[in-house]
Amino acid sequence: MKKILLATAATLAMGAAAHAEVKLGVILGFTGPLESLAPGMAGGAELAMAEVTASGNFMDGMAVTSVRGDSTCIDAAAATAAAERLITSDNVNGIMGADCSGVTTAILSNVAVPNGMVMISPSATSPALSTVDDNGLFFRTAPSDARQGVVMTEIIMGRGITEVAVTYTNNDYGLGLANAFQGAFEAAGGTVTLVAAHEDGRADYSAEVGALAAAGGEVLVVAGYVDQGGSGIVRAALDTGAFDTFVFPDGMVSQALVDNFGAEIDGSFGQNPGTDSEGAAIYQAMATEAGFDGTSPFSAEAYDAAALIMLAMQAAGSSAPGDYSAHVMDVANAPGTPILPGELGRAMELIAAGEDIDYVGASAVELIGAGESAGNYREIEIVNGELTVVGFR
Repeated sequence: MKKILLATAATLAMGAAAHAEVKLGVILGFTGPLESLAPGMAGGAELAMAEVTASGNFMDGMAVTSVRGDSTCIDAAAATAAAERLITSDNVNGIMGADCSGVTTAILSNVAVPNGMVMISPSATSPALSTVDDNGLFFRTAPSDARQGVVMTEIIMGRGITEVAVTYTNNDYGLGLANAFQGAFEAAGGTVTLVAAHEDGRADYSAEVGALAAAGGEVLVVAGYVDQGGSGIVRAALDTGAFDTFVFPDGMVSQALVDNFGAEIDGSFGQNPGTDSEGAAIYQAMATEAGFDGTSPFSAEAYDAAALIMLAMQAAGSSAPGDYSAHVMDVANAPGTPILPGELGRAMELIAAGEDIDYVGASAVELIGAGESAGNYREIEIVNGELTVVGFR
């Protein structure tokens, strides 16, 4: 049975003496192809920090502050430099992030593991991260794209579609998702007419769309980024009449998608991580009160990622990553008192009393394997130019 160890008064006193405050790095693509999603994710993580600080129950009354870094989502060198600054100059005690899979892998391998730093990503979904050598320091609250490939297959085939073309952004995220989806779709009896990469940052995607149209398919799966090449592909396809119905995985699902295309993409559909749980509803209300959109993709997962870091610290009685990393799985899973958004202060009290907790959070957290999220998805459709949730899986 999981048992959370009650930290001794001496350990807590030493931690308080060493750190007047606990700092958490928030490294996300504040610029780049997912910059429209970063505010919701940062808002979620910082909401959890504010909640914990206001409770006065964390690490003998210590405060938690956010230090932001820009991953850019796509520039591994810039992301690595930002992470190095967070660790060596800002002296953060944990990192909520990164966001995109390629930069997350770079930061983990080049900075976090060498420095013994815990990272919990709310949105890095590449299947390759499941087997990366992380020394027990990396976790994620969004499910792997191995799972998304299966869910996307179920959604597409549930609509009677058996033949698709696929385009993906040419990086770790895009390739991993495209491979996972193709394997699942073909195993289920579907036909993938063409799988073709596209580069972000191009002004013209007519050549890529022409090749996809020539291959055929009832719909086009766009495994790209909404603020970059993914939207460029959709615009080129609409303008040429190559496709009029699209399937949008998580990197494309946001308010920016309907802002870009509105009713032009009516009937298109897709999925991104999400749940209709009690915790999700509570979190969305909290986010609205705090002044940001809690339904924004990966916002709930970011709240949960930050919460898990702080809860693990409390369980360890220490803000040192080497001490608290072993407690992340414990606080995330049963047995224990279920903890929802808004209950982080209560959770800190329970842990301090030596009680077990089961952090459910905003995204129905369950960690499996080596820190993997079991995963839940919401199915969306564009109806009358609006992004509409039509189900959960």
